[in-house]
Order: sequence, then C-alpha cells, then structure tokens
Amino acid sequence: MPEPTIRVLIADDQALVRGGFAMILDAQPDIAVVGEAEDGAQAVAAARELRPDVVLMDIRMPNMDGIEATIAICRETDARVLVLTTFDLDEYVYDALRAGASGFLLKDMRRDELVEAVRVVASGEALLAPSVTRRLIADVVGRAGGPPGAGQGAADGRLDVLTARETETLRQVARGLSNAEIAAELFVTEHTVKTHVSSMLSKLGLRDRVQAVVLAYETGLVVPGESHS
Repeated sequence: MPEPTIRVLIADDQALVRGGFAMILDAQPDIAVVGEAEDGAQAVAAARELRPDVVLMDIRMPNMDGIEATIAICRETDARVLVLTTFDLDEYVYDALRAGASGFLLKDMRRDELVEAVRVVASGEALLAPSVTRRLIADVVGRAGGPPGAGQGAADGRLDVLTARETETLRQVARGLSNAEIAAELFVTEHTVKTHVSSMLSKLGLRDRVQAVVLAYETGLVVPGESHS
C-alpha cells in the first residue's frame, strides 16, 4: 500500500471534533493525520516538529488562539493552514488570511467536503466558501476606510509588476472564477491560465489565491458588486 501523501495536523480545543475529523481523514488512502493539538501553542509546536502539509485550525482556542498560531506556522513552516469557522464569519478570520491561511472550512460541512478541502489546499490551491468570500470582501472594503474603489491609486503601484493579461487574470480570480472559467472568459487554455496565476502570485509575493483576492479588493482592482458576466 502506498504511503499517504498528505500529512494533516488537527488543532481544535474539542476532543470530539478532533477525533471526528481524524476518523474521516485517516480513512482516506492519500491522507494521514500525523498529530492533534488542543490549543494554538500546541499547534505551533506540533507543526514545527511534525512538518504537516495541512493544518486544520480552529479560531477560538485557549492559551494561543488560531490567529496567532496561523501567523507563527505560516512564518516558520511550509504548512498550509485551513481555518475552521462557524457559518457567521469570525471577525478575526480576515487577519488569519493576511497571515497566510489558505482558506476556510465551515464547521457544518459534509465529510466529503472536508476531504476535498484538504486535498485542494495541499495541492497549492486556495479554498473559500462563497458566503465567506462575500463577508471577506465586505471586511476588506470596510478596513480600507473609504468608498469602494478608493484604493485604485494603490493599484497603480502595487500591481505595476503584472502584465495586462496577468492583471486581467487577477481580476477574474478575485471574482471567484475557477481556472476553467477564467480560460473560457479569456479565450485561452486552462494551462495558460495556470501559468498566468502562478506568475502573478510569484510577482506579487503572495502564497495563494486567497491573498490575491484580498489584494485585488484592497487596491480597488475589483469593486464589490461588479458582475463578471
């Protein structure tokens, strides 16, 4: 039997939650739960020692919360953090994204959604539920301290490193389109889109698509409410 390729660390202060997630993930042939943590401090220590590929991170934990733990893990390891949250987006989750988290999982998800989410994030993609994306965008605009699009001037400098096609790709990513949908929108192949996305992330120094979405709204490249149709 081949060795599992995706190593997962589960951080949650509820033992029942950790056990349930572990049971679901360990049942997959390509996933292995390598450790559990009941608070943020334990999560950081375990991530340093075990070097997991993905960390499932609860936000509200004792001693050190999920935000602080996410910052430390993203700074000190190559692990990708998947934040666990309730349906109503936690007000601190935006900070977790800025710290390097690769996405969200809602705690009322189905088991197949959990498995798929771990695989998606481990592959280098980002994961945001549509409801979370809407709340994130509203938060970005609110924190910008001005009307939608007010950050357009910042875009002229921060996005100058991008080619016209990379900028357009970023705009479509920020609107929530998949690579296949972007390919159809721009009349190019999906492979070309992947190349543009990879180049865009590299030039901007971003970890993944989640941070690209944040930047696109912060700079005013995309305005909330715009339609991509």
